[in-house]
Amino acid sequence: MPPQAKFTRTEIIQKALEIVRTEGMDKITARELGNRLNSSARPIFTVFESMEEVKQEVVIQAKECYREYIERGLGEKLAFRGVGTAYITFAIEEPKLFALLFMQPQAECGDVTQILPAIDDSYEKILRSVQEPYGLGRATAEKIYQHLWIYTHGIASMCVANVCSYSMQDLTDRMTEIFKSLLEAAKRGEI
Repeated sequence: MPPQAKFTRTEIIQKALEIVRTEGMDKITARELGNRLNSSARPIFTVFESMEEVKQEVVIQAKECYREYIERGLGEKLAFRGVGTAYITFAIEEPKLFALLFMQPQAECGDVTQILPAIDDSYEKILRSVQEPYGLGRATAEKIYQHLWIYTHGIASMCVANVCSYSMQDLTDRMTEIFKSLLEAAKRGEI
């Protein structure tokens, strides 16, 4: 009969997530996780096969946290703008999780047309938030989304790296200016 688990899977993952939130993914070790649980590392391995499995679960939880931000953004009156501000807010409020999800080398490196759908599980919902309200075709909506993601990701990355900071009103104004110019270019058939 296997030993009874001292901690639940959820408890272990939550402690591991706390480590990532404060110190980053590279600080998750069996010893550190055991310390955070006020235990040895042994109870971790009654629930998980390896630390790699723990880290995979942490990534899943980080994605869920990000998804919650995006869902709130999608719930705003101007959903696409809400997504942009939610993305930046996530970066500001959860910089280590943002770095884990969006500032790591990807298995396959390509341009934004391949990377964006691969790294963002909310891609289709976000795409619809720009496509439907403005009556855009999919290809045009994707181009606008890609341009604005590059812009928004740049701001979010600068905030995470403490290169700059903006008020939310300034961010909203800037993103709106870029969006309007892209929308006008689309109407002229330039996108």
